[in-house]
Amino acid sequence: MNIFLLYALITILLVLLELLYFRIADRFDIIDKPNLRSSHSHITLRGGGVIFLLGAWLWAAFFGVHYPWFLAGLTAISVISFIDDARSVPNSARLVVQFAAMFMMFYQFGILNIESWWIILVALVVGVGIINAYNFMDGVNGITGGYSLAVLIPLIYINSRMPFIEMSLLYVVGLSLLVFCFFNFRKQAKCFAGDVGAISIAFILIFLLGRLILTTGDFTYILFLAIYGVDSILTIIHRIMLKEPLGQAHRKHAYQLMANELRMSHITVSSIFMAMQLVVSFGLIWLPVSHWLYMVVVLVVLCAAYLAFMKRNYHLHEAYLKAKQ
Repeated sequence: MNIFLLYALITILLVLLELLYFRIADRFDIIDKPNLRSSHSHITLRGGGVIFLLGAWLWAAFFGVHYPWFLAGLTAISVISFIDDARSVPNSARLVVQFAAMFMMFYQFGILNIESWWIILVALVVGVGIINAYNFMDGVNGITGGYSLAVLIPLIYINSRMPFIEMSLLYVVGLSLLVFCFFNFRKQAKCFAGDVGAISIAFILIFLLGRLILTTGDFTYILFLAIYGVDSILTIIHRIMLKEPLGQAHRKHAYQLMANELRMSHITVSSIFMAMQLVVSFGLIWLPVSHWLYMVVVLVVLCAAYLAFMKRNYHLHEAYLKAKQ
């Protein structure tokens, strides 16, 4: 079959599977109700991000199971997340599965060895932390799908010049993101990613970035997650300073203040995050400077911008909290 026709067929199947899921979610009342953390005011179908798992399965069906342990880990972490979307799952159960899934990913990488056990342990904790931070950042229409595309595009660009993974996997992940964005990256979303979507796409992107970093030996490619990383880490530090329970719902992320207190449209907020990440990523790729120097400068600039933004606008969130009391 012609490769373009094959990708067209996969796209059609992804759309049909997403529409089928909408019927299932509506039938079993898998919905997202607005709460204190939400930047939405309407009840919406949850779990549309299951398309990322389905896309990975379709890729394996059409192109072969090249990375079986990765697919096994992705399936495990997506299933527990989907169950959590449908009905609450204890945090302990989710964490056990997340660590097991990351372990399977590391096994796929071929980096497990007893001599480096402590490095593996730290990497497992960091990996699970990134997955959950990615999930915390899923709060406005388009941000999960759009930002993930902004991470994927430079990966496709690099892979076209220096192969580090099957290009077909990158293309199918991209198609699944485009299909999801069609239903989510809009003023009134037809569905939300849910935990299954945010966590599964985070797992996929960590796998892709991990392959790139291990192939090149260049850790600075972690900057492909810089915008999310700075917002997540500095928001956590801020909440610790405020002595808030980290598991408590909140609206303190920079993107949440932009959407709620500053009344920016969700599409605008998501587009800004996409554009910023694309600039950072292609700056790393194209600028003729040391990657480590570039990384330090970018992180300093982003942290300074975050602090300046919060200093200027956080009082609006405090006013919101007082009004709710």
